[in-house]
Amino acid sequence: MAGTIAALFRLAGAGLVLAREGAFAGIDPETLPGRARLPLRLARLVERKKTDGEAERLTRAVNRLGPSYVKLGQFLATRPDIVGSDVAETLGRLRDEIEPFPEAEARSTVEKALGKPVEVLFAAFSPPVAAASIAQVHKAEIATEDGPKAVAVKVLRPGIRRRFRRDLDTFYAGARVVERVDPASRRLRPVAVVDTLARSVTIEMDLRLEAAALSEMAEATASDTGFRVPRVEWELTARDVLTLEWIDGIKLSDLDGLRAAGHDLPALAEKLMQAFLRHALRDGFFHADMHQGNLFVDATGDIVAVDFGIMGRLTRAERRFLAEILFGFIRRDYRRVAEVHFEAGYVPARRHSVDDFAQALRAIGEPIHGQRARDISMARLLSLLFEVTELFDMQTRPELLLVQKTMVVVEGVSRSLDPDFDMWSASEPVVADWIERFLGPAGQLELAAEGVGALGRLVGELPRLAERAERLSAEMDRMGERGFRLDPETVAEIGRSEANAARWGRVALWVIAVVAVIAAIKWVW
Repeated sequence: MAGTIAALFRLAGAGLVLAREGAFAGIDPETLPGRARLPLRLARLVERKKTDGEAERLTRAVNRLGPSYVKLGQFLATRPDIVGSDVAETLGRLRDEIEPFPEAEARSTVEKALGKPVEVLFAAFSPPVAAASIAQVHKAEIATEDGPKAVAVKVLRPGIRRRFRRDLDTFYAGARVVERVDPASRRLRPVAVVDTLARSVTIEMDLRLEAAALSEMAEATASDTGFRVPRVEWELTARDVLTLEWIDGIKLSDLDGLRAAGHDLPALAEKLMQAFLRHALRDGFFHADMHQGNLFVDATGDIVAVDFGIMGRLTRAERRFLAEILFGFIRRDYRRVAEVHFEAGYVPARRHSVDDFAQALRAIGEPIHGQRARDISMARLLSLLFEVTELFDMQTRPELLLVQKTMVVVEGVSRSLDPDFDMWSASEPVVADWIERFLGPAGQLELAAEGVGALGRLVGELPRLAERAERLSAEMDRMGERGFRLDPETVAEIGRSEANAARWGRVALWVIAVVAVIAAIKWVW
């Protein structure tokens, strides 16, 4: 109880910080449930007068609250179904602006994690060159046979796990308050959203897992052209420290620098979108934080991605769903898009028809095909899709929201490189290739082969399973002949358990009886 009260006080304090910075200024009270309108109006009373934009106010407020709230904001940017498309778009521009922690603390963390002094491990070790909510990065050098080699050393913030555990209690308290104030929000499962955030951050705070993600993507993209990831220095990596290749490149946000280096910006835009789609569709494993700060272009013209703390995965069924949705919109086959939703069970067939859903999708798709490429927004398309799917009782699909959010971010980066970027034209070759490869005759044969392989493995296990069943049967026979030997404590425990079971059984019978009487009364009435 005391913990819950403390969490609620912290929640109120966070709300006050957000209110004073004007983070609620863009919310229309009429869009909120009745019980939430008064708190919003009260929040407006303490709002400071600001002349800057909503995104700047929100960024300042969230960064004042600390790393956990930055992560929460970035995570909610992937859930427009919860916070609304406008707020999600604002949160999507939220970037870490956390002050770096002292170099001495970073050196101490490295020494504890790797078991040796920094001077022994590295030939050089710089002050922090970048700082974020979870960790900060130092440039260093290691000695090799070919001479000094530059590396990036990512160091976890001291005390960050303890801070996140405390703030997660606050987030859970807030989620429960939202469910009480707005019963309709229970469909979106706010508490489950915090569960997902907790799992994501827990993974992100183990830098060995980020190293593993880098290694897995390096293997998956080894034969790809135009995209690569940094190499991991495994012997200098631990839970709190990640060491990898230093990337000498130009950030995708530096348009003047890219032009000065002679890079073809429209070609980079297309290359980025196609790389992301290949990872999502072909591999089912993709970088889920592909904003400009995490993307570089090296001297050879390859796009190099960094910061693999947030990754997304898609099953084969989910990849098929995504590919067919994109392909259907590209080809204007709205009925097929509708059929895929029904086949996946995303839209309940008992209450809705494929034809009606296809009609609603056509209302979204046709205006898009009538516009110039530069005027088509994936963010707007997804916003409309959320509105339509809500009308047709489609449940939120968390496994697809991350890939949708990442696609919006990648499209935005591509548009910054090429204002006339046509996402549909860039996507079609990759999507069509996946459709042909995995849904065509060759793909069906491969799927059938996988099924036969699974059946073969089961058949191979049958003798072992039969032997185990025979041994278990023999053991039960022996116990039946000799009887069970139980000590007095075990007998007493069984007695207590039986008493509890009987007591709860009687309670259950009373509950069933009461429910039956109520049902009978309602039926007669």
